[in-house]
Amino acid sequence: AADKLRDSGRSVSSAHLRYLNPFPTNLGEVLGGFEKVIIPEINMGQLSMIIRSRFLIDTIGINLVRGRPFGIDELCNRVIEEMDK
Repeated sequence: AADKLRDSGRSVSSAHLRYLNPFPTNLGEVLGGFEKVIIPEINMGQLSMIIRSRFLIDTIGINLVRGRPFGIDELCNRVIEEMDK
C-alpha cells in the first residue's frame, strides 16, 4: 500500500514492527518525526493504544475485525481519507 501511495505522488513512509517487546530503541524518535502516524490493525487497536501510552504520540487507527487481511486498495483509500483530513 505504501509503494502504491508513493507511486501516486503521496508522501508516505512505512515501518514493519517485527517485535513488540521490547520495542525498537529508536521507535519513539522515528514516530515523533511524522505529522500523522496511521496504524492499520486487524483487531481493535491494541498496538495504537500501546504506542499512544508509551510514546505520547497521537495515532490514527485503521481497524478491521473480520479475520481477513486488508486489501491494498482498501488500505490505500483509508490512508488517503486520513491524510486529506
